[in-house]
Amino acid sequence: MRRRDALKAGAVIGGVAVTGCLDVFETESVWRNAPLVDDRPDAVYMPAGREAMATYGSARAGQYAVALQYTFPHRFWTVSGTSTNRVEVGEEDSLHLMATIWDAETGVVLPVEPGLKLRHGGEIAASRTLWTMLSQRMGFHYGDNLSLDDEGAYVAEIRLPPVGAGAVGELSGQFQSAETVEIEFEYDTDDIYDLEYTQIDESRRGTRDAVSLMRHGGGAIEGAADPIPTVPAPQELPGQSLGTATSGDAELAATLLPAGSRFAEDRQYLLVSPRTPYNSIPIPQMGLSATVRRDQTDETVYDDRLYAAVDGSVGLHYGAAVEGVQQGDAVTVTVDTPPQASRHDGYETAFFGMQPMEFTVGE
Repeated sequence: MRRRDALKAGAVIGGVAVTGCLDVFETESVWRNAPLVDDRPDAVYMPAGREAMATYGSARAGQYAVALQYTFPHRFWTVSGTSTNRVEVGEEDSLHLMATIWDAETGVVLPVEPGLKLRHGGEIAASRTLWTMLSQRMGFHYGDNLSLDDEGAYVAEIRLPPVGAGAVGELSGQFQSAETVEIEFEYDTDDIYDLEYTQIDESRRGTRDAVSLMRHGGGAIEGAADPIPTVPAPQELPGQSLGTATSGDAELAATLLPAGSRFAEDRQYLLVSPRTPYNSIPIPQMGLSATVRRDQTDETVYDDRLYAAVDGSVGLHYGAAVEGVQQGDAVTVTVDTPPQASRHDGYETAFFGMQPMEFTVGE
């Protein structure tokens, strides 16, 4: 009897899984009753467990590169404004399917809204838009829990719309049209059940920390760069550093670039790079604005939104072309909309209640 058949036959499951391959008597508990930290801070925290994941395959279409990954189904939180909604594992959920999407030349992870169709035996087995997600293990990716009735050969058709951010620098003019990739894979429930789930020591659960990112890449696509799931350290960003501030437990690094940079040919460029603490994962789907004031005259030099953009070395960030910014000017960055990306354990309580951040253009 296969493990999935044993579960459907009505096996009573108890306890939680520990490090090692899950057996039939542990699987359902991990999927549907995975421990959740009781006393969670309003910040990034160490979750109760860490799950392994694996890759079905990868493909390239133009500048887009895509890897299709999987793990067992697990809960996550969707975000609407300042509210979260917990999505529990459904009775029929078979796996958590994920896509990492990046620029094949530079490796930077791209902000898109991918559509997914799974075909099996000539029929459509699933069709949906994948959630934009933040995970301590996977980083910035796209995914959802799916229910698949049958094992066997599948084709994942992933539609990639134009990138939802301005492409700058060497990426300028790229990702303006939709592309589609197809990845064939073999769905076998035993592959899901054989993934490891590791419980984290209770003394560490809920502490201000995060599990490490999984390794990405490894030459997944010949001739393409491996995905880079992190953004550069603040001191590695181009331009004049304005410093780093923390709001809602997100870290935001700000820089000012002179006119003539790859970001803005004829004006200065104010660049803000939000990232998660501990792992430096770029934070997507935020609404940011900035106000620049001259201290001596209280003149407003700039007061408008910052636009999502993606650069081959900076990655996902938020910025705007500005002019007339001088040394000593005060820069206020305001979070108009907190990150709307869905969250896995450890991120669902962070990045809310975000207060404005103050920077000064150095002398």
